[in-house]
Formats: sequence, structure tokens, C-alpha cells
Amino acid sequence: MSSDTKDQFARIREEIADSFDEELETQLDEDRLDELVAEGMGLGAATLDRRIYFRELFRLQHELIRLQDWVQHKKLKVAVLFEGRDSAGKGGAIKRVTQRLNPRVCRVVALPAPTERERTQWYFQRYVQHLPAGGEIVLFDRSWYNRAGVERVMGFCTPDELEEFFRSVPDFERMLVRSGIILIKYWFSITDEEQEFRFRMRIEDPLKQWKLSPMDLQSRVHWEEYTKAKEEMLERTHTGDAPWWVVQAVDKKRARLNCIQHLLDQIPYETVPRPEIVLPERVRNADYLRHPVPPEMYVPEVY
Repeated sequence: MSSDTKDQFARIREEIADSFDEELETQLDEDRLDELVAEGMGLGAATLDRRIYFRELFRLQHELIRLQDWVQHKKLKVAVLFEGRDSAGKGGAIKRVTQRLNPRVCRVVALPAPTERERTQWYFQRYVQHLPAGGEIVLFDRSWYNRAGVERVMGFCTPDELEEFFRSVPDFERMLVRSGIILIKYWFSITDEEQEFRFRMRIEDPLKQWKLSPMDLQSRVHWEEYTKAKEEMLERTHTGDAPWWVVQAVDKKRARLNCIQHLLDQIPYETVPRPEIVLPERVRNADYLRHPVPPEMYVPEVY
């Protein structure tokens, strides 16, 4: 077996392990992680890197909970934009941010293609309604920068519309910041080879094929046009009020940890004092009678 083939098999094993880890992340805590490593279970042949990843992920997610409490306590308004090529890992990073947070505080906005009506509106109008109110964190899985990327490359906007976007976006984002919104913009960066590998993995995995759209596949054809579009976008919209932050995302685990750590660093937060929680006694009434549920209403216990 050639070294290239061995490397490819190693990458495929890593990708499968990463999918397995996604399930573990929602179930494990730090104490259980120690037990699994000691037992040689759950993590399989757990490497040091994977142990470090889990430990740091749990630690950072604990900090995200503290940040969430602080945002609620201080009525902060936080908007975080996740941009990057198709399969760059934006969704995976967003999932790790939101995994243990309250969906009433931290929500994800992933808008579909605009309707005919929305195409006639002010370009930013459909995004404005999703901006955070006080005490909210909003994560945009793609954002108004669609115009500078896919709309530009695929010909969904005219050159004049694109130029108007570039003229307007710095002023638009300055207004958001002046209004009190904490605006953070991330670009997830991957290589040509890494995108091809991730697409091929999705094609072969029935559980992930839904992630591939015809537009995603076209991004392979237009790789160079997307590169030129990205370079101009970063150059023209990287401002002092709303800078871009580039996440090196070829290594998905490091990208997630680095992004979360950076996000935490952008917002000074403290522990919110909490009153002691006392569980009240259950009230019992002598005339209370619990009626039985008809057997046909129960879900069959197949398992």
C-alpha cells in the first residue's frame, strides 16, 4: 500500500471518528470522560489529542454558559457571523457553541434563498429582523455576505448591486455597532484539497449527503472565482468597527476550540451571582385523583 493511500485511509478514519465524537459530545461530561479513557471504552483507542479536545471543549462550553448568563444579566446584544466556503466547518463550530446553551438566549439564523418579495426589498432588510435584542446571542450561519460570495460568483446579483453592497456594508455595520450590538465576524478558511476530501466523504456517507446541494457542488467548479470574491470581500469590509477574524479550519477540532476561545475573549464577562435555589414542597390535595391513560395512547415500547 502506497504512503498516499495510507494517508487517505488515515484521513477517512479521522473523519469517521469525528462523526462518532459528535454523538459523544452531547452525552459526556468531564468525569465520565475519565472513566471511559480508563476503561478503554467509548473513545476507542483514545489518542492524547482527542482527550485534549474533549477536555478543552467541555471547559470552553462551561465558559460559554457563564458568557450566556452575563449577556442575559447585562442585556447585551451579540451577533456573530460565520462565513466560509462550503464544508469549511461553520456548522460544526456553531453546533459546539450552542450545544449546551439555552436556545431562548442563543439562537441560530440560517436563512434560505430570498423570496421574490425579499428580492425587491432593501438588501439588508431580511437580516435586520433577526438581529439580537437585549440579552440575546444570534449566530448567523451565513449572513448578508452572501452577496459578496455566492450571489456574486453564481450571477445572482448585478455588478451594480455588488458595488452598492460594498459601499453600504461598512456604514450598515457601523450603525449596528453604534446601536450597541457586539458584532463579530468569522471566516473559516480551508484548502482546495480539504474541501474536495470533505465533499467526497459526504458523497459516500448517506447520513451526510443532505449537506450537499447542487450549489455546493458548483463551488468546486468555481473555486478560483470564490477565492477572488473572498479576497475582495475581506479587503473592502474589514473595518475598525467590524473586523474580520480568519479561523484556520483544515483541522476541524482545533478550529472549533480556537473559534470558541476567541469568541469568549471578545466579550469581557463575569460570573453572575445567583440566589440559592430551594425546591418547594409538592402540594398534595385530598380530593386529587389521577386518571389512568388509555393503553392505546402509549407509544409502543419497541426497545
